[in-house]
Amino acid sequence: MPVTDVQHDLDNLTLTIVADFAAPVERVWQVYADPRQLEKVWGPPTYPATVVDHDLRPGGRVNYFMTGPEGDKHAGYWLVTAVDEPTSFSFEDGFADLDFTPNPSLPVSQNVYSFAAHGSGTRATYVGTYESAEALQQVLAMGIVEGASLAINQIDALLAS
Repeated sequence: MPVTDVQHDLDNLTLTIVADFAAPVERVWQVYADPRQLEKVWGPPTYPATVVDHDLRPGGRVNYFMTGPEGDKHAGYWLVTAVDEPTSFSFEDGFADLDFTPNPSLPVSQNVYSFAAHGSGTRATYVGTYESAEALQQVLAMGIVEGASLAINQIDALLAS
């Protein structure tokens, strides 16, 4: 499994996930740069994602929803703040209503995804920073570690295809 480490730090308000992939940085970058590839790995297997809008450049927005096993839909968005292709991008990630209007009652995180050559492949480091310890605890209680790990662990199969 690609996920090798998960740490949450309530003092620094961060959740950090590290994963190693047997593919070059440029190939791992493409998973996030291509909306059709992204939707194969953004949600956990039981909540596949559909990417509706995808603009991975500073000022861009990505709108998506995940569909649960009962047909329930859960929307979210990224507001892209920085891109350094193919090594990193930063974005605000939030929950949204089904029309992609941000849902202010759920936590928002500031994220930095970085990709670096490691051995014969790529080490991906995913860091999310939350506004408060309560916000971080809320997403931890919602199962973010399990869901994100299941989602990231799907990337190996996509890279091999």
